[in-house]
Amino acid sequence: MDVGIDTAERLLEAAKSRLLAGGYADLSTRKVAAEAGVPLSQIHYHFGSRKGLVLALLERENGLLIARQQALFRQVIPLWQRYEQACDFLEQDLASGYVRILQEMVAAGWSDDSIAARVRTAIDGWRRTLAEVVDRDLGNGPLSPAQLGDLVCFTFLGAESVLLLERDDEQARARVMRALRAVGGVIRAVEEDEG
Repeated sequence: MDVGIDTAERLLEAAKSRLLAGGYADLSTRKVAAEAGVPLSQIHYHFGSRKGLVLALLERENGLLIARQQALFRQVIPLWQRYEQACDFLEQDLASGYVRILQEMVAAGWSDDSIAARVRTAIDGWRRTLAEVVDRDLGNGPLSPAQLGDLVCFTFLGAESVLLLERDDEQARARVMRALRAVGGVIRAVEEDEG
């Protein structure tokens, strides 16, 4: 077993746990190292800094979820059903902490250009994925595939922010999810009208 990979993975998991507990502003490398059960120097060895650690966490989580989304959208089922599954995934991503990690890094990127660049790269992965889906399944309409993909991506990003803000208000969270899921109904109506 490669101890280096194990150590890096333990640090990423500990960083995720600490980030979810207190956010980026309160993220302490000492607490991360302690939770991972490794010396503090291992954070610097594997990731260079606290920022490097959190960006590695974002990239890992983002890559896994984009791959999941791409697999979903390659399925040969109606687009509205794939969209509904994407909404289910959002609920899973909220529970897993991914949405919090992304939104914490978005906020950190407002004052740190290097974080902003990496977050834009992460978001661009979602935008490209959605544009490919639109291009493959809907083609050109009044909006280009890239524009419609952006619209869906930015709608989800905004919804994620509100869902985090309303974390203790189940009615408000349900309202946001109903609004997102209503788009699936529109897609279904269009598909059934064309079919």
